[in-house]
Amino acid sequence: MRISSIPTTHGERIVMRLLDKTSKIFNLEEIGLSPQNNAILREYLVYSHGIILLTGPTGSGKTTTLYAALNEVDTTQKNVLTIEDPVEYSLPGISQVQVNVKKGLTFAHGLRSFLRQDPDVMMVGEIRDLETAEVAVRAALTGHLVFSTVHTNDSASTVTRLIDIGVEPYLLSATLLGVLAQRLVRCNCRRCVAAEEVDPAIRKLLGVSEEEVFYRGRGCEECNHTGYSGRMAVYELLRATSDLRDLVQDGVTSATLHAQGLKDGMTPLTQNAIAQARQRRTSLAEVYRVRLE
Repeated sequence: MRISSIPTTHGERIVMRLLDKTSKIFNLEEIGLSPQNNAILREYLVYSHGIILLTGPTGSGKTTTLYAALNEVDTTQKNVLTIEDPVEYSLPGISQVQVNVKKGLTFAHGLRSFLRQDPDVMMVGEIRDLETAEVAVRAALTGHLVFSTVHTNDSASTVTRLIDIGVEPYLLSATLLGVLAQRLVRCNCRRCVAAEEVDPAIRKLLGVSEEEVFYRGRGCEECNHTGYSGRMAVYELLRATSDLRDLVQDGVTSATLHAQGLKDGMTPLTQNAIAQARQRRTSLAEVYRVRLE
């Protein structure tokens, strides 16, 4: 359990996050990636060097996606090390390290120690500061495949965030493979799914016509009368093409990077979510909740 407690005017406010160590580790086919994005991410997994970044708010499933990617790595042939805060699930064949700030074991210090362990693949739980970012990027530059997360709103702003905290654009341009932004949406209950009444303003904002029918659960005993059962992730994958690398080196804005991503075939997260709603897997209300534009 991860427990947070703060004193409020009416007493203690407590939030508990339950981590089931025995739960299943998903593979890439099960986490909601489109066939195109799945193929691209699998291609990155066989690279010998570079950095792959995930972004999204707290609780958006980034760790699950990271574990799904690491689960595809051939640990019989490759040395894989992770440093996490906390270690949420145990992965067979992988050496996992728990951050301990009180003892001086931070993400940056752990990464430096990893480099003496001759790793092929490294996963850093989160890039929070320049020190961690620089060590991760230089590790990717010197023949290691690095995975990490950054807290930003979308894939393009992840690149500019790293530059803003001090990472040299030429280093990021040379090492970046791709950025995967994600959100979690609730899945419609299959037992009680029915046509959804959508506010015209939401339709207009999302760019869907008045004639198009969408669906959501009405609520039943199976879904505890919520209309939803389970969650799934929606994504956008920004690939570091040669054109995008040139823009990163020039230090352009996130809007320019996003536009280049669209030219290179990126499907924006909002459009990805609308596609899931069209397949009746989630509601348009959920799409509106997680939209990025």
